[in-house]
Amino acid sequence: MNPELMPHNHGNIRRAAILKSALERGGGFDTVAEIFQLLDDGSRVRIFWLLCHCEECVLNISALTGLSSPAVSHHLRLLKDAGLILSRREGKEVCYRAADTPTVKLLHSVIEKTMEISCPEYGEEERERTAFTPEQAATVRRMHDELLQHPEERPTIEELSRRCLMNPTTLKAVFKAVYGDSLASHMKEHRMERAAELLREGNLSVGEVAAAVGYDSPSRFSAAFRERYHMLPSEYRKQAK
Repeated sequence: MNPELMPHNHGNIRRAAILKSALERGGGFDTVAEIFQLLDDGSRVRIFWLLCHCEECVLNISALTGLSSPAVSHHLRLLKDAGLILSRREGKEVCYRAADTPTVKLLHSVIEKTMEISCPEYGEEERERTAFTPEQAATVRRMHDELLQHPEERPTIEELSRRCLMNPTTLKAVFKAVYGDSLASHMKEHRMERAAELLREGNLSVGEVAAAVGYDSPSRFSAAFRERYHMLPSEYRKQAK
């Protein structure tokens, strides 16, 4: 070990050598700096935080954040180029969501924790929103994943509460705290997304698509689909083809 590593020897030469070795591998620090530089804009942080909780198009992001569509598009381009968000085309619209990566999850956690510490009012709201046990949250997440795997099934809240060993009121509260939306609205959104995918990529009839996403009535399915996509399933398929 080089005794002249440090100008002053305070008895920590070995530790200094280890730290110097890490500092010389500067690529990682540069990457971190680039990410933090990307998030040095409050509007961009708001958009990133929003997309960690939902998938939205430019117009909806603009409405939710109060930013103009060109400004939103600018921030989305930077976030996407950095690999922090993903996009997919839905007919004429492009929808955006946060990427499912360890880096994104960590950044989301850091943003929320920083807000909790630096903004007491946010911290109080967050504590109220997360007034449940980790075990309850894990149970709800497992239930959520099972529901997404079987969109054709429509169990009642009472049936789900029995499966989860949780009373219906608590189950609904925990679900909304974890996913930011009610169970019914959240699952309806996923059913519509799955229906759109089947219409774009498959050859099932509208009635078969309706059954595949849990609707026993094609007319009720068509009404729900039109509410979400502003066109009938048959029109959506024609446009997608």
